[in-house]
Amino acid sequence: MFRSGAFVADHVTPTADSQVQPNGVDLTLDLVFEQLEPGRIGRDGKQIGDRVARPLEQLEQRDPDTYYLPKGAYVARYNERIAIPEGHIGFVYPRSSLMRNSCMLNTAVWDAGYEGRGEGLLQVHHDVEIERDARIAQLVFAEANHEDVYDGSYQGENIE
Repeated sequence: MFRSGAFVADHVTPTADSQVQPNGVDLTLDLVFEQLEPGRIGRDGKQIGDRVARPLEQLEQRDPDTYYLPKGAYVARYNERIAIPEGHIGFVYPRSSLMRNSCMLNTAVWDAGYEGRGEGLLQVHHDVEIERDARIAQLVFAEANHEDVYDGSYQGENIE
């Protein structure tokens, strides 16, 4: 069973009332990265390729806190710190406004016990402008059985 947005909001900080939806919490855009070098995924480990944060646009008559993203693949980091409670699993879905602008957001399963500021793969199929702090995704929780809680290499990621 999926949990209510109010339940999810208890595990996401910071959260404004406007982010709480009936069945989840909207996540907002912090930074957009471009990957510069190849990564590697092996049987016994992984290496994330070097990447750089894209600059915010300084275009005349446009919001200076806006990313202009040409067609391509990017990594989007969320503003919010998330803590997946025991007995639950988290899923992140794109907001429909992304899809309606020819963009897609792909993520992985968020296991019970994960804490951090996660990231998603932002696929841009047609040039788009996205303001920093715009709502781009929705986090939902489902109840789930599990033996242990997450204690992997991404635990505590992006927490300054």
